Amino acid sequence: MKKPAKKPAKTADPTNPAHYRAHPSGVECITVTEHMGFCRGNAIKYIWRAGERPEREVEDLRKAIWYLEREVQRLTRPIPYELAPKGVAK
Repeated sequence: MKKPAKKPAKTADPTNPAHYRAHPSGVECITVTEHMGFCRGNAIKYIWRAGERPEREVEDLRKAIWYLEREVQRLTRPIPYELAPKGVAK
């Protein structure tokens, strides 16, 4: 009876892929982005990895722009009066 073939060991880390650890500074992307809000952190993440996967470089940059535009929208939309801090005029 033949033994089943061994599966090759996975070299890629699905939770910490190489394109987040490949920066020339040696700093990991999450070390920087965990101190930002969600949209800003994601924009930095996509800029950080742009070019590490050449087939997706433009896509990554477009995603970064999308997150930055969403953050700008969040910062520039009016606050409903009932949620505004006290002292804000109607």
